[in-house]
Amino acid sequence: MPPKFKRHLNDDDVTGSVKSERRNLLEEDSDEEEDFFLRGPGGPRFGPRNDKIRHVQNQVDEVIDVMQENITKVIERGERLDDLQDKSESLSDNATAFSNRSKQLRRQMWWRGCKMKALVALVAVILLLVIIIPLILKYRT
Repeated sequence: MPPKFKRHLNDDDVTGSVKSERRNLLEEDSDEEEDFFLRGPGGPRFGPRNDKIRHVQNQVDEVIDVMQENITKVIERGERLDDLQDKSESLSDNATAFSNRSKQLRRQMWWRGCKMKALVALVAVILLLVIIIPLILKYRT
């Protein structure tokens, strides 16, 4: 049983089928839009309208340029926002570390003050005892 389709096509088969398909498309009645896509903008039916097409194409090119610039600006803005976010996170971390360290230092200074007050009170008590004990012993005898 022979195969239904050729497995390998030569260039003549491909070229011939493309030409015949194009000829079939161009020979049938077609509107201007189909002719535009088949023949391109330089086709014979677009002579007077060619300026309008160029004008519209120029406007499209300008819009494309503006959009490309806007996209570039948005990307740059996004990068700047990422940098700013990284810096703000770093600043927040530093602020938290500073707060924790200041609380620890405040506690240390409070304990140091308590120790100093206790030492002063102890010295005062010892001085009072040194002064009062001899007086008590002197009057007792």
